[in-house]
Amino acid sequence: MNRGKDGPEDVDATFAEIVADLRAEGVGLFPEEDLERPAGKSAEKAEKAETSSEKAPRPEATEPEPEPGWRGGGTSWDKTVFEGDPGSSDDEGHFVPPEPPPLPRPRKGAFVVLLFFLLGLLLLIAPTLIGMGTRLGTPLGILALATAIALLLLRVRQGPPPGADPHNGAQV
Repeated sequence: MNRGKDGPEDVDATFAEIVADLRAEGVGLFPEEDLERPAGKSAEKAEKAETSSEKAPRPEATEPEPEPGWRGGGTSWDKTVFEGDPGSSDDEGHFVPPEPPPLPRPRKGAFVVLLFFLLGLLLLIAPTLIGMGTRLGTPLGILALATAIALLLLRVRQGPPPGADPHNGAQV
């Protein structure tokens, strides 16, 4: 290779030499090219063989029969990926989920919690709407929000649902 101070003088020629060396070693060849080219040919002979093999008609490649392997399916990758779903047919129905259960009706305690929460927000954001100053509205608003949170936490059920055996293990 001819190299100048900064690198090769003729980059294309140097690249062609590198590619020819790699081809002579068999790097980048397809399996059918390996069979056609005997080992040890020079790069020039290999290029001539490539051009002559391109002119000769190649037999059309047929899909080889898949070997039954560990998958055991016997279906090629292309058929699996690019064809339709073999398990589906048009006469089968799609999954329709059941109706969800209705939401439980809110009880009196939920309305009380909502009332304290809204009153606390109103007293914190705009206490002048109900004729109260911010000096009195802010502590009352914080107290109302704290009461709403405390009542919500007291309403959270602890333990198994009513009528269940507590010593029965996991419940589904």
